[in-house]
Amino acid sequence: MGSLSIWHWVLVILVVVLLFGRGKVSDLMGDVAKGIKSFKKGLAEDETTTTAADPKPIEQQTAVKSEAEKAQS
Repeated sequence: MGSLSIWHWVLVILVVVLLFGRGKVSDLMGDVAKGIKSFKKGLAEDETTTTAADPKPIEQQTAVKSEAEKAQS
């Protein structure tokens, strides 16, 4: 009783197609695919920029270290 059978899914898909039409559903799926592709492309670009950049020390950390060295002297 808790799970949906194949006939429930067929009825849901039929109602969606009747309400929105085949054209709108296919356009929506195309837009979703474009969004996924651009997301993957953005991840790939971000990954190449982070691996290509040399890590630089943060100025605040170097300032804290120099103050600690002065205090020890």
